[in-house]
Amino acid sequence: MRTGPAGRHGSGHTEAHPPRVRRLHARERRERDHRLDALPAAVAGDLPHRSRPVRLIPGSSVTTPSRGERLVASSPPEFLFLLSAAAQYTGAVVAVGLFDEVNPATVAWIRILSASLILLAVSSRRGHAPWTRHDVMWAGLFGTATALMNTFFYLAIDRLPLGKGVTIEFIGPITVAALRTRTSRNTLALLLAAIGVVVLGGVELGNEPLGLVFILVASLMWAGYIVLGSRVALADRGVAGLGLGLLIGGFVVAPIGAVDAAGAFSSVRIVLLCALVGMLSNAIGYGIDQSTMRRIPVRRFSVMLALLPVSAAVFGFLFLGQTPTGVDFVGMALVLGGVAIQEREVIERHPREARNT
Repeated sequence: MRTGPAGRHGSGHTEAHPPRVRRLHARERRERDHRLDALPAAVAGDLPHRSRPVRLIPGSSVTTPSRGERLVASSPPEFLFLLSAAAQYTGAVVAVGLFDEVNPATVAWIRILSASLILLAVSSRRGHAPWTRHDVMWAGLFGTATALMNTFFYLAIDRLPLGKGVTIEFIGPITVAALRTRTSRNTLALLLAAIGVVVLGGVELGNEPLGLVFILVASLMWAGYIVLGSRVALADRGVAGLGLGLLIGGFVVAPIGAVDAAGAFSSVRIVLLCALVGMLSNAIGYGIDQSTMRRIPVRRFSVMLALLPVSAAVFGFLFLGQTPTGVDFVGMALVLGGVAIQEREVIERHPREARNT
């Protein structure tokens, strides 16, 4: 049945009673506001898909950075590289002094294990997100590359001068930098550093073929240390990733390093000296590297590593009686020139980054 205007707009239609409409709208607004006020509680307590906070390690709490951590975070990368080099090659000098008593591979193995325990003890004081399978995998790969690098480096410098050994080992970082070079200035910086490395390395190593093989293997592992270490550093777990990685790497190189370990463990002095090497070279040196890797690109990190052969030559001269020649000084100048050109390119193209780092 058709209805007329009165039927269509009778008492059941809202337009017929404006005051009532206003009351209804006011009540609806109050109810809506009440529901909105209650929504956070519902989300927090009732919804099954609510977001969850990051769970920290049980019993841990987030703490403010220590003075040392603040110093590292605020220091320029060049200073950090020199500080890392000083720690690493002070450890290397101590290690070389042990090679007459202990197999170099055993010194490296005890160094790796002691450093992992130090780093894990330090990192356990700070809260971190739970480890995922991928986190452990990347830390393990990084630690394995680092452990192999340490082991073969010690086997090499047992046969080669420290400065020249580090210089040849720099082939690994040069390769990483070359694969990531994009500008002509970067290419020039890389070429200067590479020529300096060749000059420092010299050509008189033919009587130490095994030492050359060992240092080339260490060089390959150094490249892995840079690429994998950058990935672990960006996970932002402090030194926890380095500590876990070194623990895994220590188990991987155990067949090489543990063979003659009985004699080393029978002497408290040797164990303590190996632990000192681990603290200096791995815990401090590589810990600083992790902080640096979070702040600068892999290419820049790789080129700046050219400072290490120069540092190694200086430490070899001061503590091991390995006197550089005039040609060695030319090589050092070329390396430093390459680093200077590369750093100037960073300042000109990225002034904010240069100021912040």
